[in-house]
Order: sequence, then structure tokens, then C-alpha cells
Amino acid sequence: MRRTFLAAVLALAAPALAGSADLFVVDPAHSDVSFTVRHLVSKVGGQFRDFEGAIAVDRARPEASSVEFTVQAASIDTRHADRDKHLRTADFLDAEKHPLVTFKSTKVTARGSDRYDVTGVLSLRGQQKEITLPVTFMGFVKDPWGNDKAGFEATYVLNRKDWGMVWNKALDNGGVILGDEVTLAFNLEAAKKKEAASR
Repeated sequence: MRRTFLAAVLALAAPALAGSADLFVVDPAHSDVSFTVRHLVSKVGGQFRDFEGAIAVDRARPEASSVEFTVQAASIDTRHADRDKHLRTADFLDAEKHPLVTFKSTKVTARGSDRYDVTGVLSLRGQQKEITLPVTFMGFVKDPWGNDKAGFEATYVLNRKDWGMVWNKALDNGGVILGDEVTLAFNLEAAKKKEAASR
């Protein structure tokens, strides 16, 4: 699954790369995708452990950049095995029927000071909706081994009920166990894909 997805991303990025764009592949060892949601009177959070993505960065024309990203729904991890099992069921992510959560950008709009609105299609639980992610570009850097890296951050709040995740339980004194709003946070470090050596 991983190889197939990444191969598809590289193929889709080919038109952009034919111009002045560079392809950066997300490094999962130095990135994280996390979330928080209200539980009773506090917040609980977790992460997705298995994800990948590629970003075609046009340094001269940032609005011509694009991104493809995918998350394995079953990789959710809240450090509580029974809760994770429930979150994978049809009450929430329905990971067996819809194993992938994907985002594919359609437009990038500069907002100044390394901030961009990245609009695209989010696919979750078999539904597709257009969303806009407010992305902060963290800059370029060359690591000690000569690899070019780029950093990106984004936070997005979605209403889980809009995606069919309506499970909840009422409390005896009023209210419910879970909040509807889920805050997603992306902290991504990506490495520039090196061109294949000529033969």
C-alpha cells in the first residue's frame, strides 16, 4: 500500500516537477499528525502513527505548489488499547471499510509571512469535502549530511459529525462525554527527493 501510494503521488507531481518545482517527501521519523478532542471537562489526544505525503514546492511561484497526503486510519494511537479499538470501528473512523484518510490540494493562496491557505479535497470515511488548511512554512535547511529539508505546520478544526462520527453518551447531570470539534495538528519535516542518477 505504501509503495503504491507514493508511486501515485510521484506520478501526479510530474507536471509540476517539469517546471520549477522541487519534490519534498514527508519524513515520518521527524513528523507527527496528532489530534485533540474534549472529553468530559478536559481534552484527550492521540496520534496517527502511519502516514506519508509529498509536497511539490515551487519556490518562485508558491501558489503553483501542491501536496498529496495520506494517513492509515487504523494507525490511530491514544495510548489506550480499548479506546483505539473503538475509534477504529464504524462509530468513528470505520477503518476496515475506509482504511485511508487522504488530502489532495487543488489551490494554494499566499497570505504573507510564510503563511498559506492550502485548499483541497479531504477524503474521510468514504466522504469527500473541500477544506482549506492554514499552513505555515517553516523554512528550508540543509542537514549535516547534505540533504535539503523543508518544514510545514498546519492546524485544522473539523466537526466529526459532519463526517458521520455521531457516537456519544449522555451524562446524568446533562451534557455528553465527547465534544464534536476535533483539532488536527500537522508538524511535517520533508526531504527533497534526489533525482535519479543518469545511466
